[in-house]
Amino acid sequence: MSGLNYQFSRRISVIHFTKERYTMRKIVFATNNAHKLKEVRAIMPAGTEIVGLADMRFSGDLPETSDTLEGNALQKARMVHNTFGCDCFADDTGLEVKVLNGKPGVHSARYAGEACDSLANIRKLLGELSGCADRNARFRTVIALIFNGEEYLFDGVVNGHIIETMRGSGGFGYDSVFVPEDYTNTFAELGDDIKNAISHRARAVAKLAGFLIQNKE
Repeated sequence: MSGLNYQFSRRISVIHFTKERYTMRKIVFATNNAHKLKEVRAIMPAGTEIVGLADMRFSGDLPETSDTLEGNALQKARMVHNTFGCDCFADDTGLEVKVLNGKPGVHSARYAGEACDSLANIRKLLGELSGCADRNARFRTVIALIFNGEEYLFDGVVNGHIIETMRGSGGFGYDSVFVPEDYTNTFAELGDDIKNAISHRARAVAKLAGFLIQNKE
């Protein structure tokens, strides 16, 4: 992936940045996931118009054939950019469990099969971890941004561990079984305000937001 601009920075525990108001073109988030769209809109600086694929009346499938999070994020962003010719970004997220050699990783959304849902994915994960003492895991998000025709990558990581039974009614995906480092509650129990301050996606989006503020028009 030569020629890309990597905006990776050191790991931090909590995201803080000023929600400055600035003038900016509409930017498309290449997702149909309402939960993700809500999270990102809550984190981005005020004045940023973030629209999803439904707002663009895009109903096609986005490619996710890469074996890396970076590759999948770039595939999706490039397709949306080629379709609409606008600034856009896409993300890909994986839950990486140490004892499972990084699985489910890039296959997190379809871990239990193409037709399965989050509950099925969680049940498969917990079954594979049954009896394991080492339950260390991390969430990692990679965001690919196409801005003024240039490509940029931003990443975010949060460490934690997988508990044995689901807890909490908030969040989505694996949130009900993941306890982030330095906390005792799952992402599903912590609520949106805390999750949006410490999550992997929050950290990646904060880097994206910082870039957009620095490049405001």
